[in-house]
Amino acid sequence: MNDIRIDSAFDSGNIEVLSVDGASAKLAIPKDTNSDFKQWFHFRVAGAAGRELVLMITDLEQSAYPGGWPDYDACVSEDRDYWGRAVSSYDKDADGGTLTIRYTPASDIAWFAYFAPYSMERHHDLIAEAASSEGVDHVHLGTTLDGQPLDCLEMGEGRFNVWLYARQHPGETQAEWWMEGALEVLTDPADSVGRELRKRCRLHLVPNCNPDGSKRGNLRVNAAGSNLNREWEHPTAEKSPEVLAIRNHMDKTGVDFAMDVHGDEAIPVSFLAGFEGIPSWTDEQGERYYRYEAILDRRTPDFQTELGYTKSAPGRANLSMSTNQVAERFGATAMTLEMPYKDNKANPEPEQGWSPERCKMLARDCLASLLELIETRLAADDADGCLAIFGRAQPGDVGRNYEVVSATRIKGNEFHNGGCLLTLSR
Repeated sequence: MNDIRIDSAFDSGNIEVLSVDGASAKLAIPKDTNSDFKQWFHFRVAGAAGRELVLMITDLEQSAYPGGWPDYDACVSEDRDYWGRAVSSYDKDADGGTLTIRYTPASDIAWFAYFAPYSMERHHDLIAEAASSEGVDHVHLGTTLDGQPLDCLEMGEGRFNVWLYARQHPGETQAEWWMEGALEVLTDPADSVGRELRKRCRLHLVPNCNPDGSKRGNLRVNAAGSNLNREWEHPTAEKSPEVLAIRNHMDKTGVDFAMDVHGDEAIPVSFLAGFEGIPSWTDEQGERYYRYEAILDRRTPDFQTELGYTKSAPGRANLSMSTNQVAERFGATAMTLEMPYKDNKANPEPEQGWSPERCKMLARDCLASLLELIETRLAADDADGCLAIFGRAQPGDVGRNYEVVSATRIKGNEFHNGGCLLTLSR
């Protein structure tokens, strides 16, 4: 029989073909642009209908995150719409570490990827649809090194500035699937969570922070080879124009709440990482973050708090990372959301594992959790010198009980942290 044909000369495509023998192939993942990172793959196989494909991706012990390959099944699609999983196995001792993918397609063409791709064409469709929605403003933040636009969508009438941004790391496509779900909530006039958030907040969304890396098929970096999530302390027009543009706009708007959306190669669950260790850390600021984390954990079985990253020691946070920088710079409730490439082991779905659909559903739960946080959060009303709760209490509301999420001292009256009930008073 004829040899299968493998190619990756398309948006986000990335693979090197070492050899092909019938329905079997030996492959390798090229390095990112001007970088030693390599992990993302996305390629097409033709001439395969009814044949068992045996696709061996080699040299993976030299990849960015070798711990991501055990217990991982590659993503596969025959229509580029529905993405399932192809049975895969990893042998760290074969050809420098080999992932073997086995799959028998029903049709003549099948696509394989590290996670379900999110193309730049789909990105432009997302921007166009959202920007045409009532009350949504499009902001051109700047231009990338490859000449692509950096898109921001803004909406809402409230004073609470919320920033949601995704895909600093282009191979973490989960992040833009999450953004698609978030925008569905926020632009649907029938969605009550979206309506309430737009009343209380001014929302700023950057669905793709790294268009160049996305189009080039990089895992981690932009066209200059920069890891954008290590550029937030001193971004430059030469190395990280994307971060410079976003941070400059944040400086104009201010930031009260920020979520940086990512994917994690090794940890098979969704989790949050906070800003412990920033120089200006206060218990009040940290409590708002932990409160949000607890709300999200209660709302969905697709999120948990047991597994995650090690917290930074006091004063030792890396301020070049966006969550730490934004928390330090603005006093914001900031966080990084991580989603798996594998399945959620606590809530498995064998056919798809973690999927675009679950990314979008998690976005809905994240926004509902944000609304709950805002509705119960005590904040200072500088104009009146009393306490107000976004969405509930108004200046002058006294003698009522509210759940304390964070408290502050207002004109000599001390209000304490702690999830207790507090009666507002002057």
